[in-house]
Amino acid sequence: MGEERRHRVIDDTTPVDWKNAEWLRKFLTDNGRILPRRMTGNSLQRQREIARAIKRARHMALLPFSGRSDIGGTRS
Repeated sequence: MGEERRHRVIDDTTPVDWKNAEWLRKFLTDNGRILPRRMTGNSLQRQREIARAIKRARHMALLPFSGRSDIGGTRS
């Protein structure tokens, strides 16, 4: 009921590049998951390119695999 609606992130002018980590963060949730097409409004081909770029950026340590930064820390 009190759920926030996400705005569409459609941006067809920016080329998909794994080195542009700040732009790729628009397509990730707070937990680090890739947003689905229905939430971003991308075409199928564009969504595949973005997903591939996010995975490459994660592999090169430009983006985290998880959005949480306290993983592996001490418990309170």
